[in-house]
Amino acid sequence: MKTAMLRSVGAALRRSAASSTPSTPSHLLRRSCYSTGAHPERKVTVLGAAGGIGQPLSLLMKLNPLVSSLSLYDIANTPGVAADVSHINSRAQVAGFAGEEQLGKALEGSDVVVIPAGVPRKPGMTRDDLFNINAGIVKSLCIAISKYCPNALVNMISNPVNSTVPIAAEVFKKAGTYDEKKLFGVTTLDVVRAKTFYAGKANVPVAEVNVPVVGGHAGITILPLFAQATPKANLSDEVITALTKRTQDGGTEVVEAKAGKGSATLSMA
Repeated sequence: MKTAMLRSVGAALRRSAASSTPSTPSHLLRRSCYSTGAHPERKVTVLGAAGGIGQPLSLLMKLNPLVSSLSLYDIANTPGVAADVSHINSRAQVAGFAGEEQLGKALEGSDVVVIPAGVPRKPGMTRDDLFNINAGIVKSLCIAISKYCPNALVNMISNPVNSTVPIAAEVFKKAGTYDEKKLFGVTTLDVVRAKTFYAGKANVPVAEVNVPVVGGHAGITILPLFAQATPKANLSDEVITALTKRTQDGGTEVVEAKAGKGSATLSMA
């Protein structure tokens, strides 16, 4: 996530903190995972925290030293997730909220909102199949965001991202709170996959790999630029074509591997 810049939640946090804190070397951030440090107060809210992405994402946010307050929201089962995560010995104070009546309280004062809420893909489903369900969920959540934390950085994970981001934008425009610099579609997973797959074929350490990825977050709209990848490798056109297709179909690969019992949740988090 660190190298994906504003395409990730961690980068959004750094953007939020940039105006008030000096930059910290990444190795110091990793080593200070369990210390309070000199970071400002930052509240992160996860909407859909009890789901497949929400739970590991909540764990990772609890371990992030840039987070001082972690608010976990879902329709149900959030108090248990919050209690579990709260036992981790790191800086963030955790609170769990469940049900529509507690949504406003969960969002109040948030600096960053991450939205993995919605139904996951199952075998045979496309992202478009999710639209009718997840579009309504995203719309209602964004209405609440515009009311309770209109200045927050909003990171959209709910699929289809190519459609849910425009829905969020329209809700914020109607509410008069839209800021194009504060609404993100989280497509970092495409970068992560492209790096992993490229490193495997090029036989280079994955930590040293960089692969630019442009476009959206669905099928052929995902465009990994392997010709610009570093370090350079002598890969044939056939291999690059196969890598491109695997990156584009990475979500389907996970859905099929889980045999209908989940989608890409851990890697997405």
